[in-house]
Amino acid sequence: MSIAQLVRPSRKQRVRTLWISDVHLGTRDSQAEHLAAFLKRYQAERIYLVGDIIDGWKLRGGIYWPQAHTNVIRRLLTMSKRGTQVIYVTGNHDEFLRRYSKLLLGNIQLVDEAEHVTADGRRLLVIHGDQFDVITRYHRWLAFLGDSAYTVTLVLNRWLNHWRRRYGYGYWSLSAYLKHKVKTAVNFISDFEEAITHECARRGFDGVVCGHIHHAEIRTLGDVEYLNCGDWVESCTALIEHPDGRIELYRLADEQERLAQLQADKVAVIEPAA
Repeated sequence: MSIAQLVRPSRKQRVRTLWISDVHLGTRDSQAEHLAAFLKRYQAERIYLVGDIIDGWKLRGGIYWPQAHTNVIRRLLTMSKRGTQVIYVTGNHDEFLRRYSKLLLGNIQLVDEAEHVTADGRRLLVIHGDQFDVITRYHRWLAFLGDSAYTVTLVLNRWLNHWRRRYGYGYWSLSAYLKHKVKTAVNFISDFEEAITHECARRGFDGVVCGHIHHAEIRTLGDVEYLNCGDWVESCTALIEHPDGRIELYRLADEQERLAQLQADKVAVIEPAA
């Protein structure tokens, strides 16, 4: 039985909002199976897809689309059919959709950015974030070069986690570890956060929900609440708004650790009885 199956509860949890970003469907490193299992756990009033859900850059070089990727799309369509409002905010890897911005298909809306008001009244700008990445915006050849180097890291990450699973270890992201250790990457993240929160404050928002940099986080920068969804390639993270307006950062790794501890506790209880 896979971890994705283990984390699936028997009843859906009611939440107000879900935010997910950077799924990169169409690539070999998309953790689509885990995402589909995550989505099945919740009954949400609305879900924001905060960009780079489909990786148009990779699909130009050839089609890679396994059943797990179709399952994510089907799950989102099912949620929409059952009343969940789905708001697709375009990103740079799915920029081919930007020509269709403001398109409304039933309960699914396509936009370049959105405004979300939490249950406790906070106004949040929802935007992918590539607009605040100097390399992506002004030096596209460097962006493609960086994407190629990143792909190599993800291949190593995939190989490493194959063997971790073989020996009973949970998921661990090599690429995320390297990103947080390399000074230039840390500086890039800091510059990105500063730029996007500055724009958010200028426009009078209380906070911003974004993606793009594959670094999930909730923190306050000045007077602005900064919330990053993370991704479903490296870290498998999402943001969840509960009915009272509280926003939680979900991490698959934390869920796996909790389940492993529960399993260990069960074994500890059973063994003395035996």
